[in-house]
Amino acid sequence: MIRKHSATLHGHRTSFSLEDEFWAELKTIAASRSLSLAALISEIDDHRPPDSNLSSALRLYVLSWAKAMAAASRDAAIVHRNLRRLPIKPTRPSSLHCA
Repeated sequence: MIRKHSATLHGHRTSFSLEDEFWAELKTIAASRSLSLAALISEIDDHRPPDSNLSSALRLYVLSWAKAMAAASRDAAIVHRNLRRLPIKPTRPSSLHCA
């Protein structure tokens, strides 16, 4: 469901409409970056093209974040799979001499 939200950005009140799923993801992203939701929205607003609206900028940010996380997860899985293929054999520690 699309809901209307309000935020104060640089001292000015603004509103935007977002689907609940995008709103939930924005909150998750803000928490993972240790930012308040208002700070994240302000950051996105500051970097959006002047001819775009805030709702679209927020959705595109969430999409970009999700794609980056998927790529990182895929890359980590590839590294893990390749590490398991390395011909590394466990070695026994040399005998320890304790004084």
